[in-house]
Amino acid sequence: MGKRDDLIATYAEDLRSKCGMTPDMDLLTKVTIGCGPAIYNADASTVAATQEAELETVKNNFLIKKLGLADSPALMDAINQVLDIYGRSERNKYRAVVYYMLTKHFGKESVYG
Repeated sequence: MGKRDDLIATYAEDLRSKCGMTPDMDLLTKVTIGCGPAIYNADASTVAATQEAELETVKNNFLIKKLGLADSPALMDAINQVLDIYGRSERNKYRAVVYYMLTKHFGKESVYG
């Protein structure tokens, strides 16, 4: 297994143990690939939930640009719901896991079809 496969396994375990959900491995793999080289960078691979600018980046670059959603207060609400599920006290909130949960939240799996 390559490094990406190891990371996907880590993300799947986070979804199971920390978020209480059974991951769709095909979708998780596609979301992870969609994150590009950021998954290999310690800083970029996680979401800094306490930094407002970071949450705006998730909203603008992922929800609006990638998933094609219209800007509204519901986007930030969804980000906060996902972070609550993941656990605000959880030190490493992996970007691929957050993006996966947001994709599921909005029913936008077709973007990765």
